[in-house]
Amino acid sequence: MNIRFPFQFDSKGRTATADEARHIRDMIEQVLFTTPGERVNRPTFGSGLMQLVFEPNSSELAATVQFLVQGSLQQWLGELIIVNNVEVQNPDSLLQVTVAYTIRRTQEEKIAVFEKVS
Repeated sequence: MNIRFPFQFDSKGRTATADEARHIRDMIEQVLFTTPGERVNRPTFGSGLMQLVFEPNSSELAATVQFLVQGSLQQWLGELIIVNNVEVQNPDSLLQVTVAYTIRRTQEEKIAVFEKVS
């Protein structure tokens, strides 16, 4: 049984849980939106994506984010997922990251989309 992220309660007032696919998607979100140095016992955990949110929007920023996200996911979740593709779009003040991945244990292919407005 996996705990939902962010932590929340279910309709019965108990700790909300998630199936494996949802739990892995939640872990991807944690990797992307955690800044290295933010976690006391894992100072290198995270991607650094949040540090780039306020950078000028450009194709160079999109390429940097793509490289950063792919590397971070492979480092922290490589035992659980295969990263098939990372696509970054940056229209106006929006940064959208689409991650296509395969869950190693089930070979199930998934797509997760994350957005951040600067």
